[in-house]
Amino acid sequence: MYRSRRARTPEEGLAPGADARATDSPKRRTPPTPEEAREALMAYAFRALAGRALTEAELRTKLERRSDDAVLVAEILDRVRELGYQDDSQVARAENARRGVGAFRVRQTLKRRGVEEALIEDTLAARDPQAEAQEVRDLLERRWSSFARKRDAAASAYAFLARRGYSGALIWPAIREQQAQAGLDVSDLPEDDD
Repeated sequence: MYRSRRARTPEEGLAPGADARATDSPKRRTPPTPEEAREALMAYAFRALAGRALTEAELRTKLERRSDDAVLVAEILDRVRELGYQDDSQVARAENARRGVGAFRVRQTLKRRGVEEALIEDTLAARDPQAEAQEVRDLLERRWSSFARKRDAAASAYAFLARRGYSGALIWPAIREQQAQAGLDVSDLPEDDD
């Protein structure tokens, strides 16, 4: 049998027209215990690291947005590092291994992500100069047809490769080589640029 809801009368404890649900007091949320706060922050750290590899500085920033407790944040950072889920050297190696990106861009990206300067230097020292020069030649060869349609193909190619983080010392020889293969004059191109 269907019973309609009716408002209680004043003698029943509610004002006329008031809904009984409106007076139910919301559950009071008690502050989490230190252990609950630690578990919640640890779970958040794992979710953040599941999305992409984060540097210590990036993870610290994310954790500090979630918790005002600096000691707890440091404890969580130490624990995820200890478990092997966060390692700046792995992040630096992964950034360094990206194809189509030069040393300048790797340096800039790692600095922006908060990696220590010493680790950045070690990472860049591990780059193979011949492999980087080959990447420049490969990129240039693949894109040369679009650069050749522009008024100044060499300038367009240089700008493209410089934005990718390659040095002029790698770019100009590759451009001269590409233009020579295309039968174009290379006498007006710079010898080297650092």
